[in-house]
Amino acid sequence: MQLMSDGIDRVRANVIGGGITGDGSNVGESLNVIISWRSLHADKLYQVYINGLLCGFTDDVLQRRMLSGYRSCRQSVIRIEVFAVEAGDAATDFSDELEPYDGGGRVKLSFARRISLPYSGSFFVYGNDGAGPIDYNAPLSEGVPLWGACQDKAGFGLCRFGESDFGWDGSAAIGFGRGAFGKGEFGFDADVVEWTSGELSAGEYSFAIKAADSMGNLESGVSLVSDVVVIPAADAAEVLEVDSFDSDANSLLLKIG
Repeated sequence: MQLMSDGIDRVRANVIGGGITGDGSNVGESLNVIISWRSLHADKLYQVYINGLLCGFTDDVLQRRMLSGYRSCRQSVIRIEVFAVEAGDAATDFSDELEPYDGGGRVKLSFARRISLPYSGSFFVYGNDGAGPIDYNAPLSEGVPLWGACQDKAGFGLCRFGESDFGWDGSAAIGFGRGAFGKGEFGFDADVVEWTSGELSAGEYSFAIKAADSMGNLESGVSLVSDVVVIPAADAAEVLEVDSFDSDANSLLLKIG
């Protein structure tokens, strides 16, 4: 294989600002993305593949950034890969050597981070790999802290003790209406904690989330169980042809070439 991935890390993709709206929000330019990376290779050029297609290559061994276009589609997963190649191979398409890309799909699980969750606890995600019962012996994720910092959790004795309402040292609470509205205790809206899976092929998957205390002991019940159907998005059409036109119904039928 002519493609080298070892020694390349910190791959980043950023959209290009296409304009600013009246309220100050940014509008991204479509179909273009700036890709940057870090590499230990001092004498190699680089190729960028998006969704398994060669989208560009560098012409300088010092270049670590590239503006690249990609096909417009509704795919929720965009796979960007950067490889080092010998200078003479920079313009050669090695897409046949990549792992097959079938569009894939990702699953996002979320739950409200309520004050009742343990202060120094964590949560684990389990699944069934698309078939059978959920395997609680092999978590899909490492323990993810329920509270990233001590200031995140509000509660008796956790904030400015004695300066807040009795039983509620709440100066660190996210605030009413500022989080997942209606998910937290009255007057104390909750954050939403999210976990996103890797790319999954088509199928029906089951997931579960269990919380653990600071000693790693899992709670007896299941906090969240979810069944999700993953359907990979269709590839973008490269060639469209007019198949027929019905003037009476004013309808146009297109054919993908």
